[in-house]
Amino acid sequence: KSHEELLIPPTPCHAKTNVMFLKTHKTASSTVLNIMFRFAERYNLTVALPADQLFHLGYPRTFVAHFVEGFETIGQNYNIMCNHLRFNALEVKKVMAANTFYFSILRNPIPLLESSYIYYKDYVPAFRSSKNVNEFLASPTKYYHPADYRRNIYARNIMWFDFGYDNNAEDDTNYTQAVLKEIEQNFHLILIADYFDESMILLKHTLCWDLDDVIYFKLNSRSQDTVQTLTPESEEQIKVWCSLDWKLYLHFNQSFWRRIGETIGLEVLEKEVDHLRTRQKELMETCLSEPEAVRKDHIRNKALLPFQSGAANILGYNLKQDLDNKTLRTCQKMVMPELQYMSYLYAVQYPHKKRKDVGLPLLWTSLQEK
Repeated sequence: KSHEELLIPPTPCHAKTNVMFLKTHKTASSTVLNIMFRFAERYNLTVALPADQLFHLGYPRTFVAHFVEGFETIGQNYNIMCNHLRFNALEVKKVMAANTFYFSILRNPIPLLESSYIYYKDYVPAFRSSKNVNEFLASPTKYYHPADYRRNIYARNIMWFDFGYDNNAEDDTNYTQAVLKEIEQNFHLILIADYFDESMILLKHTLCWDLDDVIYFKLNSRSQDTVQTLTPESEEQIKVWCSLDWKLYLHFNQSFWRRIGETIGLEVLEKEVDHLRTRQKELMETCLSEPEAVRKDHIRNKALLPFQSGAANILGYNLKQDLDNKTLRTCQKMVMPELQYMSYLYAVQYPHKKRKDVGLPLLWTSLQEK
């Protein structure tokens, strides 16, 4: 037999359609959410959406199944879950099928804290009472009072909190090792926001999705002029102040690259990242009237205005005027901010229920228009 015939043909894989994404804060997770929503529409999947007028799955309360719309009647029959929630494995398992794929995303705590500071400046007591991020970090305990812990979660170990753990816990080696082990048992994959394109390629391979399933336009980013520069002292202080998040990040950044090495390899990764970026550029040229995201006051269609928070100027997009219907739909979904997309999917899945009031004009008044 020739050498060729002995090679076993690769088994074609099937796209995984039961997927739970733990959406963490300030980690590019709004962009992932958009990818998940578009995927759900492509395969006509049922999404575990926030019940009634909730905009997230009960956050910051620990998740329970009845935060999901229709759980009492639908039971364990949801395919996709991706809105903000504070993770609670037992309750999530009541909602999601037994063969669900679980993944999340982490970000380096240094840029993460600065982003949190700007975005939640007016909301978090510890941030509100300090002049700027460096002043806060010079002596965090001066501004951070445990009594305000509910509103202060964004000021310390926010990722640890999102995964369901105590963000004010003592950084004890036995404890942190146990938590990391538990996260590894609950999640099949942890992506790294700092390597977002690489993360999308790894996700595509792991879930057997197509390249177009992970193409994205960056959503919920802010204008450069609202970014504050951290001093080297502040950067070091974050590693101490948010040491639980720091350990979490270091651990899963390592396993992320190990996973890439074992499954795709760096060469293929690089090729596919290039491919992703080329395709993304093509799509942006097709869809957008400006080459990149614009400031909130430059967004023409108010239905595409992202939610604004704190001192951040959250950017959005303008679409070209003369797109044909099919292209227009594709482009609208690529740029649709999360509140609008969530409320639209809610109206599709629950046509008889009262619409969610996102306080913004709807892109499609009737669902037939889609």
